[in-house]
Amino acid sequence: MNVTNEHVFFRGISDTEGPIIEHASGVYYFDQSGRRYIDGLSGVGNVCIGHGVKEIIEVATQQMERVSFAHPLQWQNEPQMRLAQTIASMAPAGLSKVFLCSGGSEATDTAIKMVRQYHVERGRTAKYKFIGRWHSYHGNTLGALAASGMVIRRAFFAPLLVDFPHIAACNCYHCPFAKSYPACNVACAHELEAEVLRQGPENVAAFIAEPLVGTAGGALGAPPEYFRIIRDICDRYDMLLVVDEVITGFGRTGRNFAIDHWGVTPDLICTGKGMSGGYTPLGGVIARSEILEVFHRGHGFEHGYTYGGNPLSCAVGNAVLEYIIRHRLVERVAALEGHLFGTARSLESLDIVGDVRGKGFMLGVELVADKASRRPFEPSANVANQVVKEAARRGLIVGRFWGQIDGLHGEGIMLMPAYVCDENTLTEIVDILKAAILEVQARI
Repeated sequence: MNVTNEHVFFRGISDTEGPIIEHASGVYYFDQSGRRYIDGLSGVGNVCIGHGVKEIIEVATQQMERVSFAHPLQWQNEPQMRLAQTIASMAPAGLSKVFLCSGGSEATDTAIKMVRQYHVERGRTAKYKFIGRWHSYHGNTLGALAASGMVIRRAFFAPLLVDFPHIAACNCYHCPFAKSYPACNVACAHELEAEVLRQGPENVAAFIAEPLVGTAGGALGAPPEYFRIIRDICDRYDMLLVVDEVITGFGRTGRNFAIDHWGVTPDLICTGKGMSGGYTPLGGVIARSEILEVFHRGHGFEHGYTYGGNPLSCAVGNAVLEYIIRHRLVERVAALEGHLFGTARSLESLDIVGDVRGKGFMLGVELVADKASRRPFEPSANVANQVVKEAARRGLIVGRFWGQIDGLHGEGIMLMPAYVCDENTLTEIVDILKAAILEVQARI
């Protein structure tokens, strides 16, 4: 039978242009013609231990031979217990309860409902508003999109979204307050309190943020004091702090969780991606034990998914995390961060590269029309996408980000290599990206 793509409902209008993948191994993809591509994005930041790891495949096969699925309301299963135990051992102190689902968007929706019911069970029935940040992205389901601030992804669906308030995101390269750190006194953090007071503290349930912003910000981080200020505001106004670590969790930044860099413990962590290494759909919410106690004293959690905590996904996820721990891959990312960023600093010499930023193996390269003024390209120029395509032509897969200045302007390239990359591969990734940027720079 001749296989074609005519019956596939593609996500994007250009999805039919890419090559057809044949197989993947380690940090490489191979198309049907046999051409090799370096996976500089590790899937979508999820294939953290590389493709085709045999011991993960063996665990999946063995679990399928035992049982792949069991009704979550009728059965407990050991793979779920082992995975939750492993996650709790990696999480910040105090976060020890794990609710499992099938991906990051589901994790955000779960956290939203968890926060709401938590407050209701405590008699704070007016608390329902989530405050998010502009230029954030927490997932594509309607609840996750309502919490997100990525204007481009919200645009078509705005009438369907709950009207959650948003505050300015951290962006020291394009400060929304036209200030400079540290003289700014971290105004972006203090804006949370102002927004809480505008909305009424009795109505605000939680604040959600990515420690390191992905697609919506290109590895934008926060000043050292930022999350300590946020934590204090949440505590004073009886709000929960929800941290989205769908991309950054389980080692991406050289720590188990990116929030560890800021020395703050949130109430909930949304996870996904690296939890299963791309071998199975998996996500979850890690919660403080005190939150679960509130549910146990009340009505239980009125929420769940068919595949949440299924034995197959949990066995695979636990095998991936044990692989990360056994091979000390989080420590490896921390050790090689200096090499990746040291090599990538050479990109700052290019005319259209304005900023190189990030942590660990999560690196953003912002492209600008004018370096002196930090003026972005017009979106119609589609410069970042040109670089993505040129890099692919040269055998490197990278990602792009866009809209992080005002929802429309601002773009660049994302690198999120697998944790198993060595120094030579990291250098090759940067070298190919540099050649791709130079080619596009010459054309424009």
